[in-house]
Amino acid sequence: MISAIIYQLTRNLSLEEIQKSGFDKYFVDHTTGVYPIAASGTPYSATLFQSTGDVITDLTEDLAAEQKARTTYDNLLRFIDDPDVKDPIKFLRQRELVHFQRFGEGLRITQDNLNSKNFYAFNPAFDKKPRRRK
Repeated sequence: MISAIIYQLTRNLSLEEIQKSGFDKYFVDHTTGVYPIAASGTPYSATLFQSTGDVITDLTEDLAAEQKARTTYDNLLRFIDDPDVKDPIKFLRQRELVHFQRFGEGLRITQDNLNSKNFYAFNPAFDKKPRRRK
């Protein structure tokens, strides 16, 4: 959605507007096409996904990702005045809040079902040696 909004805002820029806004480096490589890239200039990559196979670690990572996304939307909303841009960003931000709540519930359910003496909330199944077959 963000890429589509950017495309809609930039598709009719003149070359002078492109240069004046600092959009020229992006334009040279991508014109005004949708290309997912961070504000830092780092292109999107599947390497951004983290998965360990441990439910506690992965849910904690998911919670952090939702908070980072919400913070990004908060920061965008500080700069945006156009309601046609602001409203979809608010919608996306709200989704991050709901996702955070659902991942939090999943983490709580997981922790509640672990051994109560498991203070550090690690997954004990990973620390068991596999049975050898006879």
